Amino acid sequence: MGRLEMLKQLSHDIAMLFGADCEVVIHDLKTKEPEHSIVHIVNGHVTNRQVGDGPSDAVFDVIRQKNKGLAIPEDHSGYLMKTADGKILKCSTSYIKDDDQTLHYVFSINYDITKLTLINTSLNALISPNNKEEQPKEIAHSVNDLLDQLIRESEELVGKPVALMNKDDKVRAIQFLNDSGAFLITKSGDKVASHYGISKYTLYSYIDVNK
Repeated sequence: MGRLEMLKQLSHDIAMLFGADCEVVIHDLKTKEPEHSIVHIVNGHVTNRQVGDGPSDAVFDVIRQKNKGLAIPEDHSGYLMKTADGKILKCSTSYIKDDDQTLHYVFSINYDITKLTLINTSLNALISPNNKEEQPKEIAHSVNDLLDQLIRESEELVGKPVALMNKDDKVRAIQFLNDSGAFLITKSGDKVASHYGISKYTLYSYIDVNK
């Protein structure tokens, strides 16, 4: 099997795998008519091209470089292009050499992701919180779990471990707990005081600061 026939078979396999939104096109850079470089295309409706059509700007640049004896560019995968009618394509381009290492074919995959971008936009709108900076919170299974969770959040609010907290830090953390309703939980004062290394008297004084 010749190289072109192998590429044609590969193009059909790729198109069958990814469906009608996936265009696969082969350009022959050794053709005598570079303005008609497309020698094979599957799902040409994606870019409205057919066999005998000319190269894109990117492929034409490669033809010019080849004719000038310049270095062959590296294969390029996962880049975005846009068609004249507004389709957004995710593309991959491979440069196929002959046995003598001269550039012969350009093998391109152009996947129409327009509908996927619309779905992605809709999904983001559906799953994003109104407050973009808000992080998901853990669902507590009991009031004890809830208290543990609130204590963790109070530490995260201050941004440092208890061992490094000064009085102002602990006041801020404990007032957060008070505002969050932590002290409505039975015996929560004992646990919070122990966690922050203070007495219950100090705990209540921190709650009353600035009141």
